[in-house]
Amino acid sequence: MSREIDIERWPRKRQYDFFKDFDYPHFNISTNIDITEAFHYTKTKKTSLFKTILYVSMKTINAIPEFRTRIRDNRIIEHDVIHPSFTVDVEDNQFSFCNADYDEDVTRFFQNAENAIRRVRENPFIQSDVTQDNRVYISCIPWISFTGVMHPIHMHPVDSVPRLAWGKYIINDNTVKLPYSIQAHHALADGYHAGLFFKRFQEMVDYPETIFAK
Repeated sequence: MSREIDIERWPRKRQYDFFKDFDYPHFNISTNIDITEAFHYTKTKKTSLFKTILYVSMKTINAIPEFRTRIRDNRIIEHDVIHPSFTVDVEDNQFSFCNADYDEDVTRFFQNAENAIRRVRENPFIQSDVTQDNRVYISCIPWISFTGVMHPIHMHPVDSVPRLAWGKYIINDNTVKLPYSIQAHHALADGYHAGLFFKRFQEMVDYPETIFAK
């Protein structure tokens, strides 16, 4: 489900009017997230670190309305829930897009992701439907501990879907750091919302047992 926002009454109208016609209106912020507790928890419980990070990413981004908001035909749409479209490795060192349904229940979400991964490995695809903007695009780049990322976007029609990416984690002394970036359309969100995302993300991975608590 989604709703249309009245632009004239929208608190971000000034930012929207300023940034909506930029040639490249996206901004990207990268940082290193301390995932030490989550890393050790998933190792001990023999669960997937990738799916854990994917779940935390989706739960966090769904909690922030600005990242559920999209520009569509000069209208502003806010989705109730957004779902992940993430990259999956397939044969010949290629990758496929993979669409899964978000579920706040972590067990169901893990199963949704696993089923989606299995399907795309059987039938890989590289295509996107710009009319299905109730998604966030996610890349895992496990070979590189990056310091910054730039994602391709559509110019016409406008592309307002956020991008998330994380890379190869860094183990240093007793800490595990995950390079992570968030990209969004500046008419819809800004540095405050990125900071809120990273703050909430950190709070979740600091206490991984709460992620899996029933």
